[in-house]
Amino acid sequence: MSEALANPLAARDHARRMAGTVVEAMPVLPPSADDLPAGVSPADLLWEETIAAGGYATRRLARGAQLRLIDVQGDACASILLFNAEMPTERLNVADTVKIQWNAYLGAGKLLLSDMGRVLMSITEDGAGTHDTFCGASNAASNGAKYGDGSNSGPHPNGRDRLLLGAAKHGLTRRDVHPCVTLFKGTRIQADGTITPLVGPYEPGRSVILRAEMDVIVVIANCPHVLDPREDWTVTPLRATAWRGLATPADDAIRTATPEGLRAFENVDDYYRR
Repeated sequence: MSEALANPLAARDHARRMAGTVVEAMPVLPPSADDLPAGVSPADLLWEETIAAGGYATRRLARGAQLRLIDVQGDACASILLFNAEMPTERLNVADTVKIQWNAYLGAGKLLLSDMGRVLMSITEDGAGTHDTFCGASNAASNGAKYGDGSNSGPHPNGRDRLLLGAAKHGLTRRDVHPCVTLFKGTRIQADGTITPLVGPYEPGRSVILRAEMDVIVVIANCPHVLDPREDWTVTPLRATAWRGLATPADDAIRTATPEGLRAFENVDDYYRR
């Protein structure tokens, strides 16, 4: 610390001079964006943030809201936790998400299901196609073994501890950091059971849009995939944009696509009928 900033009054003045400074990764307040989809009013914008490499973010989204994630430079890795915002003991269940839909590979039309058989979010658009439901997030031990330091405050932060920081903002603890899904970095299971990572880098600008089917807490960590084969800790910024929307109608194509999915939506209806 410089001698000038060691003085509290000088430090205050320096901090105030930083007001209005824009950096690559930060929330935009009030939220604004010049590339909203057709039909979305700027007045409906809820969240605009660029999540730094190794960063995390969290937001509570109301039922019907839509969340667009953009892999800005082609090397982002979005590990995501979801909770019922009203009752966070209900949360994303990756095993049921895979089992109930008879499919482990997420994409447009797929659902993210809770441990109570309800749809937390659905994927309405997918411009990436490389996602992962098998591996979960990196942790301090995995990053430490690979990069030499996996601590939260070190140069190679891990996904699990970043998710913990996001969850803690909602009063949740380490035991609430459940298995996640990962978007933009994928895996494929080979015939012999080998897991092949699909980590890119990819073309910049790929995006995914998710629709909140319940009031949800979303927690996102942007850290390298746990199976990334590269020697260097490598990840690039991730952009999140969310806007208000309406609850999914009864004739929605994603809702009615399969009997299993319809039942999960009906469970949501029953929950909100109370």
